[in-house]
Amino acid sequence: MDWKDKCFSALKDADMFEDSWHRTRFKELTDCYTHSPFFSKGLCKCMYLSAWDEEHFCIMLETLTDMSLGRDTNTDEMRINGDILAKEQDIDGYYIFQLSNAFLDNRTFHLDETANVSPEAMHIIKRAIQAAEIIDSL
Repeated sequence: MDWKDKCFSALKDADMFEDSWHRTRFKELTDCYTHSPFFSKGLCKCMYLSAWDEEHFCIMLETLTDMSLGRDTNTDEMRINGDILAKEQDIDGYYIFQLSNAFLDNRTFHLDETANVSPEAMHIIKRAIQAAEIIDSL
């Protein structure tokens, strides 16, 4: 079993997918891009996060397609764009983009206690951090 299959199985076994759509979108991203030169565990964590809904999945898919066509070998440009996009979001989106950036930087994410995120965003952030721990363990 290759790494992407181990990752998918570990997340599935831990019941980390919100629904079948989340699971399918994540699998689609990993099936397409795990063997790309820019793939990393950090990017895999972002894939899990972006697969949460159709809108963010489409953004990730477009970004990864552009990176693949541009023959990118790392996620540096993606990371820079993440900073720009974070500033254009509402408070929930801002912190979710910050989490994604932390994943790409391979650093721990700490949500500021004064952050006024919605319960939905808090749920997404907590689940993504749990998934990240599973991905890191592989």
